[in-house]
Amino acid sequence: MSKVRADISVSVDGYVAGPDQSIDNPLGEGGEGLHDWVVALEAWREAHGKKGGEVNASTQVMAQRQAGVGAGIMGRNMFFGGGRTGPWDEAWTGWWGEDPPFHVPTFVLTHHPREPLSLSDTTFVFVTGGITSALEQAREAAGDGDVLVHGGARTIDQFLAAGLLDELELHVVPVILGGGARLLDSLSPQINLEQVRTIEAPGVTHVKYRVVR
Repeated sequence: MSKVRADISVSVDGYVAGPDQSIDNPLGEGGEGLHDWVVALEAWREAHGKKGGEVNASTQVMAQRQAGVGAGIMGRNMFFGGGRTGPWDEAWTGWWGEDPPFHVPTFVLTHHPREPLSLSDTTFVFVTGGITSALEQAREAAGDGDVLVHGGARTIDQFLAAGLLDELELHVVPVILGGGARLLDSLSPQINLEQVRTIEAPGVTHVKYRVVR
């Protein structure tokens, strides 16, 4: 059976982006360090048209992350970034250039309508009807595949709070950000997680949880 999964890098003090996010620094102060472990991987570099890189315990984690994904969901801030709000600047096509790394239909939560945007083999669909509507569309697009919730923190928290998430994988990085966008903020203590896997790798510990219902 297909699953709804979330997957995100997080600091040891619980932040997925640092303080003072901006257009020039969308991950905030220190936020880039959350992703040092993945950008060093051969698999990541190859997917972005680069050569070289490391092969380590994180390689299998990334392969499993991508396996079976039929559609994705993200919040507007992940697509647009820097805390920008209001109607879309349609000249903006995301952070990833002409060949985004998603390769499946990806549904962007927003309050402002926008026509779908296709870049290479990724189509971004902008959803104004909230997380339930986004998930319904993503499930239909994914067919038998999983739906991967990419982030950010508020989007993942919404899916958890609504009981719509099956698995949560955290890539815990040994940095302290001290502020920014915090994951699992003000969620109900009635949400139960069961740890199903832990993998140690250079610069990161991968922890996967199942949401117990």
